[in-house]
Amino acid sequence: MSSAEQQIRTEAGEPAPFREVEVPGAVLAVHRAAGDGGPADGREPALFVHGLGGSAGNWTALMARLSGLVDGEAVDLPGFGRSGPPADGNLSVSGHVRAVIGYLEAAGRGPVHLFGNSLGGAVSVRLAAVRPDLVRSLTLISPALPELPPQRSAWPTALLAVPGVPALLSRLPANGRSPEDTTDGLLRLVYGDPDVLSPAARAEAVAEYRRRAELPYAMQVLIGSARGIVSAYTERGDQALWQQARQVKAPTLLVYGLRDKLVSYRSARRACQAFADARLLVLPDSGHVAMMEHPDQVARAVRELLARA
Repeated sequence: MSSAEQQIRTEAGEPAPFREVEVPGAVLAVHRAAGDGGPADGREPALFVHGLGGSAGNWTALMARLSGLVDGEAVDLPGFGRSGPPADGNLSVSGHVRAVIGYLEAAGRGPVHLFGNSLGGAVSVRLAAVRPDLVRSLTLISPALPELPPQRSAWPTALLAVPGVPALLSRLPANGRSPEDTTDGLLRLVYGDPDVLSPAARAEAVAEYRRRAELPYAMQVLIGSARGIVSAYTERGDQALWQQARQVKAPTLLVYGLRDKLVSYRSARRACQAFADARLLVLPDSGHVAMMEHPDQVARAVRELLARA
């Protein structure tokens, strides 16, 4: 354990399922798969990066299914999950990339099999382009790559990035919506069929929403990261995300859901053409978080990717 790394313990003194790692500009919470005590011989390292508004917990199901194959860890991006906001307020895609690179260098885990969903997909693409030495393979699930115009169901999320709109929304009456109702709306946005969630999974999602709602910086981080995505969409030249995708040489698995309300499947064709060594998995019944909805199918495709890589 490095000097920049601190083990978190519960009130009972038992190790909690995450630890804190100090990186340039932030302190990140890093999680391991349940029951995975640490690196094991024969397993290559993997890192999982969540999407906008998500956390490392989004990867629990997939990490469990891949635990015998890779030594997996999931990181909470600055301001999300159990990570505090960045000290300098940098919530751009490049700011998140800097944090993830900082962790990989501090932990000495690179190169890794890198997984990214949504915002985490954009972060992973940029990281793989600027630091190919840190990436063995790339798995992108509904990556937030520039798509103009965005599909209609993604407009409310994009509006978070418009100056003045978040303040306006904060002044609107809540219409008596409970945390349960709000969480249900969020689940319907990201799942192809949220009705398949178990009562325990739904209760866990409500509890996490309540916890986040009490954090004074939660909305600021969400807005700042949404603006970071929109800003990345407008970048040109070598910093353009599609241009960076063409620079990636690592074997890449692209996963898209036909019921995705945030990233349209129409991006899949362009993605397959952009990445030098790409494979495509399309899940007809999946939404924006295929690793949560269909972890078995995604895990099977990852095993095939790693076997060929």
